[in-house]
Amino acid sequence: MIYDISPEIDPALAVWPGDTPFSVQEVLRLEDGASVNLSTITLSCHTGAHADAPNHYAQGAPGIDGLALEPFLGPCVVLDVRPEDGLIRPAHVAALDVSETPRVLFRTQDGFDRRKFPERFSALTAELVDDLAARGVVLIGLDTPSVDPFDSKELHAHHALGRHGVVNLESLDLSAVPPGRYELIALPLRLKGRDASPVRAILRTVPDARS
Repeated sequence: MIYDISPEIDPALAVWPGDTPFSVQEVLRLEDGASVNLSTITLSCHTGAHADAPNHYAQGAPGIDGLALEPFLGPCVVLDVRPEDGLIRPAHVAALDVSETPRVLFRTQDGFDRRKFPERFSALTAELVDDLAARGVVLIGLDTPSVDPFDSKELHAHHALGRHGVVNLESLDLSAVPPGRYELIALPLRLKGRDASPVRAILRTVPDARS
């Protein structure tokens, strides 16, 4: 079974305040007599489900085209975590065995209205990133707009990811995904030097899946 964990992208999709909203221009249309439909889209690199590049938050760091693809493809585990204060800490994963699933996705909600940007959402602590990286985790994702809180200026979780070479996914739609083990496929576009890329993220069930 395949779970599509990428939110639908259309002009109604809310973006981070100040970022570029998604828009479409229909250049050619069959109904107008053209031989093909042809569209032009405008969007932020951080639209919908996306992967950040280190140069999003660190001067001189690699862009999205400089990241290895291996972390975005392979065994992963989905955890349902609802921190009371909105911060996911090492205690939330203390019993987690990541030896066979070095990619961790956090489901923090049952879904929200993606036409409205939420200024309150769950995020990661730098200590959590340190802990998972020390155990061999290569990718951390979650169903919120950022790995750091909305009002964070220091971006501690982002910088912790960069220190350890761990990649991240943000704005996933995990609302229909039961906790457990899966295969993740979420490849970023090869956008030269850019600070992020949208991904078409999916989870595929595996025969020996277990919670």
